[in-house]
Amino acid sequence: FGSRRLDAPGVSHCTSLTLREAKMVKISVLRDCLNGIQNAETRGKRQVLVRPSSKVIIKFLQCMQKHGYIGDIEIVDDHRAGKVVVDLIGRINKCGVISPRFDVCIGDIEQLASNILPSRQFGHLVLTTPYGIMTHEEARRKHTGGKIVGFFF
Repeated sequence: FGSRRLDAPGVSHCTSLTLREAKMVKISVLRDCLNGIQNAETRGKRQVLVRPSSKVIIKFLQCMQKHGYIGDIEIVDDHRAGKVVVDLIGRINKCGVISPRFDVCIGDIEQLASNILPSRQFGHLVLTTPYGIMTHEEARRKHTGGKIVGFFF
C-alpha cells in the first residue's frame, strides 16, 4: 500500500505509507459449517462445534437430522453469533453447498438430483422454497420449486 509523491521529476521527497486494517470476512457460514462437519466425520469424531450459527444452518442440520444422517443438535446461544454442537453418527459420506444458489423448477429436480447425488436410492438435495428449507423429495411432494442450497449423502 505504499505510494510515492513526486513534486519534481525524478526527485522523491516523501514516501507515505497508508496502512489499512485488512479484516477477513466469512463469505459462506453454511459452507464453513458443512466443511467442518465433513472433516470431523472423516476423522471419526463423535461431536463437532460449529460457529457461527444461522437460521439456514439450523434448518439444513434439521433436514439432515430428520433423515438420520446426524444425531442431536444443540444450539448454544452466547449472545453473539451463536454456536451449534452436532452429534455425529458416522453416516455422512459427503455434504456440501451449491453456490451460486441456482433456480430449480419442479421438472428439473430429478435431473439435478441425478447429476449431483451418487444414486437414486440415497442422498438428498436441500432446496429453499416458498414453504421453507426442505429436501428435494419434500419439494416434489409439495409440488414446488426453489433455489438449491446444498446436498448430503
